[in-house]
Amino acid sequence: MHHTIRDAMTASPTTIKPSTSAMEAARIMKSENVGSLPIMENDRLVGVVTDRDLAIRLLAEGKGSETAVGEIASKDVVTVDPQQSLEEAARLMAEHQLRRLPVCEEDGKLVGILAQADIAQSGHDTLTGETVQQISK
Repeated sequence: MHHTIRDAMTASPTTIKPSTSAMEAARIMKSENVGSLPIMENDRLVGVVTDRDLAIRLLAEGKGSETAVGEIASKDVVTVDPQQSLEEAARLMAEHQLRRLPVCEEDGKLVGILAQADIAQSGHDTLTGETVQQISK
């Protein structure tokens, strides 16, 4: 059974730059089968673009597919440390209505992504149910 975020996270996630077009980000999401991509600049996490950002902040606002993801991304990113517990990650997901959390070392280096599904696969059935319930509110 996994206990820390490091045990359950997906290591070395695919990342993009702020200048990446929305269309390219969508293509990467499709090919990688992910719902979000961390945005990196100079080895630092500067934002996250989600499938929802593409739908709400791009399409609904009439912006073009060549719009840079840096313009539509979520900038105030909630991150977790790989040593934190899955319980703490689940609490943060519920509190901030997030399905995925970037995992960063103390120096800010991105080392992984923790998704709601990763918690589900960790064997924490009660935790998973509570998290899904909170996020779905």
